[in-house]
Amino acid sequence: MGRIKSAMVKRAARQLMKGSSELFNDNFNHNKKALGHTMPSIPVRNKIAGYLARLVKMKNAPVKVKPKIIEDDEGYGSRPKSRDREYTPRQREY
Repeated sequence: MGRIKSAMVKRAARQLMKGSSELFNDNFNHNKKALGHTMPSIPVRNKIAGYLARLVKMKNAPVKVKPKIIEDDEGYGSRPKSRDREYTPRQREY
């Protein structure tokens, strides 16, 4: 499990990505050096550099495509068998 980033870290990282996205990549150490000593403290710089690496990875990730449902001759897609059966209510016995 990862740590939850503060809103300040996320906001700063998004602003940096908007301004100069080509400067950062998915490598933490590269991002840390690119930020340099412009941040208020070293721990904040490291958190922002890590979040920037995560943003770049998410941006470059392939898009997942859902498989298309194959329909048979009757127009039904591949569904569980329990849905294909007709519903017949039972008579209650009192």
